[in-house]
Amino acid sequence: MRNQPKYNFFKNSSYAIEGLKDLVKTETSFKIELFCAFILIPIIFYIDTSFTNKLLMFITFSGVLLAEIINSAIERTVDLVTLEYHQMAKKAKDVGSAIVFLSISICSITWVLVLFN
Repeated sequence: MRNQPKYNFFKNSSYAIEGLKDLVKTETSFKIELFCAFILIPIIFYIDTSFTNKLLMFITFSGVLLAEIINSAIERTVDLVTLEYHQMAKKAKDVGSAIVFLSISICSITWVLVLFN
């Protein structure tokens, strides 16, 4: 038996908004990436490139934000299980960091290729 209430779109959306609020309040990396998004995403509209390139730039930057959210979820889950040092906890957190690193790398490469093409 599932330990969940019946699905309700509005209630579930409020959970998502609460999660985003908490990320903005507590996660410095997410704040920095969100600040960059407010600067870089509008720039996409002014760049003289194809719609496909603009879409790639938007999607790859969105991937950075999504990766940071996933990383935060992994870190919080690990911290919930144990606050003591454990090698497997370290590996889980390292994998979360790798997700963010790869997303930033892919985003950076995409933006550089589009801007300097």
